[in-house]
Amino acid sequence: MQEKKHINDSELNKSCNESKEKKSNKFKKITKITIYIAIFFITGVAIFSSQIIVSDSQHGTVSWFKNLPIIRQISQLAESADRKLKGEKNNRINILLLGMGGKTHEGGNLTDTIMLASIEPSTEKVSLISFPRDMSVPIENMETQKINAVNAYAEMDEKGSGGLATSQAISDILGTPIDYYFRIDFQGFIDIVDKLGGIEINVENILNDYSYPIMGREEAEDYKSRFEHLYIKKGLTEMDGTLALKYARSRHGTGIEGSDFARSRRQQLVISAVKEKALSSKTFLNPKAITGIIHELNEHVSTNLKIWEMFKLWNIAKNIKKENISSKVLDDSPNGLLIAKRNEIGAYVLTPKSGDFEEIRYMVNNIFTDAPKEKKIKVIKEETTVEIYNGTWINGLASQVSLDIEKYGFIVLRIGNSSKQNFQKSVIYDLTYGEKIESLTVLKNKTNANISFSLPDWLKDDISKKISKESKSIQPDFILVLGRDADKSKSGVENILD
Repeated sequence: MQEKKHINDSELNKSCNESKEKKSNKFKKITKITIYIAIFFITGVAIFSSQIIVSDSQHGTVSWFKNLPIIRQISQLAESADRKLKGEKNNRINILLLGMGGKTHEGGNLTDTIMLASIEPSTEKVSLISFPRDMSVPIENMETQKINAVNAYAEMDEKGSGGLATSQAISDILGTPIDYYFRIDFQGFIDIVDKLGGIEINVENILNDYSYPIMGREEAEDYKSRFEHLYIKKGLTEMDGTLALKYARSRHGTGIEGSDFARSRRQQLVISAVKEKALSSKTFLNPKAITGIIHELNEHVSTNLKIWEMFKLWNIAKNIKKENISSKVLDDSPNGLLIAKRNEIGAYVLTPKSGDFEEIRYMVNNIFTDAPKEKKIKVIKEETTVEIYNGTWINGLASQVSLDIEKYGFIVLRIGNSSKQNFQKSVIYDLTYGEKIESLTVLKNKTNANISFSLPDWLKDDISKKISKESKSIQPDFILVLGRDADKSKSGVENILD
């Protein structure tokens, strides 16, 4: 009897151990899958919403995540000295971020969101440069096309090639390598948020957008039917995926919500809400939600980033502070680098104001060049506005100087050509008559320009003509007319920035 009991106990212990081992293996498998989901999902949301998620290590937002054994192992692999991200050796990692309608929408392969995210590892800085979908670009072996169509044409040729083709097209016009891309469609974002059970956002201001684009009706003959009225009231709001997408994408809200700054702020709120929901124990312990998210990732996300590269990228980006993230939108505003026109078949397109992409290349290549902090603070404090006019025949000079002085905090209202283009020496016309002396000193030191407190007759005539053409015209604090001396360095950097 005793022997039989002993055998039964052994079998029972063996059975228990096998059961524990199976549970352990199952737990490890679930943990591994969950970690992959977290990386893909967080990266996808960050990219789609035009922001980089910044972890709060002081509050332990991801401390548990970093300390998981599998994370430490893969992180060590990613941090291996002989494995570097493309561009890391040159201190510039470029990733093209793409958002598109997807296969369930008409024209679903047209990219609605096109953004270049550049990371400078040595300074832990990030720049986000948005390209409008209507920007016209030259394509190899094809006629000039809108940039948003490149992905679609490539997908027609070879399925899955659109991300690489778009990154190559933008790389060609910028003259800089873009080695990575990440592409997600709108439906994927919507479905993933819905799989999380929605998110809760404290809406800071009423969002009232009368021109929100309706997906699938971008090319409708009835122009008005392309848009809907989006209204979201102030206060704590439950959002499903559809509403969250609209809240993050809205560009034409009335009042304060119509600015790029407000849009960026809304995107930060969406990111924060999704991140909290995605990393909550409620989500991780919900097999149904996890299975659903895996399905959405397989269906709606495309990237050429390898797993170890994602971890390496995460390790570089996780400590980036919000103040080290800068944004630039290419547009046709008075001080923008693009101009609106009709092409040969009458379609609306945006083309470089200078006639080529040199000014845009200059901006991209110098995006991380900073002005001295103390001087920038002085200019920002005085909220100084400037209009810049090219008083020479040197193409693109006004745009280059505009990009440079904006880094000091100057608000550039307009750039253009002067009616007189024989200036040898740059001149600052101070319309504040010395009231913003600190900003005037900074601008004087950076441009080495002469200062005048009175306007010449020819410039008064130019201003009068401008005012007569515009219903709204803001008088700047300074008018800067550039002379040939502003081009001493050819690059426009040495004589403008410290």
